[in-house]
Amino acid sequence: MKENYQIIKENNCETKMGLPCVLEAFTSIFNIGSISNNCCGELVVLGKVCHSALVKRTLENPLFKDLNPATIIAKSIQTWNNCLALIDSPSPSA
Repeated sequence: MKENYQIIKENNCETKMGLPCVLEAFTSIFNIGSISNNCCGELVVLGKVCHSALVKRTLENPLFKDLNPATIIAKSIQTWNNCLALIDSPSPSA
């Protein structure tokens, strides 16, 4: 299995989302908060492979050693699924 940083580098994961959306997604997963429709769009474009690798890499950071990885992974999947559902469903304004 490839290391997270390798996956991130090979897929240019860090260049696919703007910083405001990175922070929003981060907060919704590692803290408490919601992610906007706009950032959900960016997250889905980022892709599940990048999303998972970035979350897992963050969990490897000593700053986050006190967090429960299972909880974070669950929240990251929930954020991903919520965004996917939001992007897949047609908006009422269309």
